[in-house]
Amino acid sequence: MNVFWFIPTHGDSRYLGTSKGARAADLSYFQQIAVAADTLGYQGVLLPTGRSCEDAWVVASSLIAATKKLKFLVAIRPGLSSPGLAARMAATFDRLSDGRLLINVVTGGDPAELEGDGVFVDHDTRYEITDEFLHIWRNLLSASHTNEAIDFDGKHLQSKGGKALYPPVQTPHPPLWFGGSSAAAHDIAATHIDTYLTWGEPPEAVKKKLDDIRSRAEAQGRKIRFGIRLHVIVRETEDEAWAAADALISHLDDETVARAQAAFSKMDSEGQRRMAQLHGGKRGGRETLEIYPNLWAGVGLVRGGAGTALVGNPEQVAARMKEYADLGIETFILSGYPHLEESYRFAELVFPLLGERGAQVEKRSGPLSGPFGEIVGNSYLPNASQS
Repeated sequence: MNVFWFIPTHGDSRYLGTSKGARAADLSYFQQIAVAADTLGYQGVLLPTGRSCEDAWVVASSLIAATKKLKFLVAIRPGLSSPGLAARMAATFDRLSDGRLLINVVTGGDPAELEGDGVFVDHDTRYEITDEFLHIWRNLLSASHTNEAIDFDGKHLQSKGGKALYPPVQTPHPPLWFGGSSAAAHDIAATHIDTYLTWGEPPEAVKKKLDDIRSRAEAQGRKIRFGIRLHVIVRETEDEAWAAADALISHLDDETVARAQAAFSKMDSEGQRRMAQLHGGKRGGRETLEIYPNLWAGVGLVRGGAGTALVGNPEQVAARMKEYADLGIETFILSGYPHLEESYRFAELVFPLLGERGAQVEKRSGPLSGPFGEIVGNSYLPNASQS
């Protein structure tokens, strides 16, 4: 079980849909979160992409020197850049970070945003472009290890004598990650992708996705890994966790939710449509938004993309994670509001419950060089057995 965290380059706050409780999301803050994730034992971080975010490549590059082992899941956008340029950027980042790059392939699902960036094609055509883009990108980086050139003549993209002169550290190229819920997306995953990412739907729906992609990949003689993107609200007690969930959306009003849902409804993303179905655009308490035990759809009322959170005490959250793991999920990409504090909270409360994963984190921490907890009475180390 691999656990990643999230760099909130589109902003961070204690409350959704309002400036109340918000904080500046700048380089210093991104570095704080990245260093926390690195030292707490998270294996990587996801950086989002799109016009609502700071540029993922620039931010990720700024975090290389601040971290030691942390991997960076950074997006490439077929149709927005050429595969040759994207391949050179990936190779350089992988070399400068000593092999810590993971690639998130994002085709895009917001026609208005894509048209603003100069992309005027329909949903299925975007996936045709993605397929050709990945053929060129993969071949360029694979050939870079032997200094060979590649040719490709597709319906939308071409490359003649393409070369990447500086090979990446990882062979044949940094691993490809990808998410998408349409049939076209599943075909891309089966053909090209190393790890398929799903958003946090109930386990039965996730299982159907994974089974379909497995069968498509097996038909091509390939095996694929799986990950899931979720928010998390974990507290020492279940009541505290649900109170925190209610507080997160406590400043939302119907107008804000309606505006957000109207914007999402214009997207042609099948995944976004499925997220919207989970909450139906309705605010409410636990009885309305808990769509599966400990799975809460409240985040998706105003946030695009991943819109569900695991909510509960540490044992409940760990149990839900293991339920997804039993379906074949290997990587959990998590986030919480605010992201710095919640990275600590999750690591402290849940990592010890994740079996081998928890043991790895404890082993990785090594011997303590100072007191673990605040000194008692200016003289005594805190007793680990005391609650």
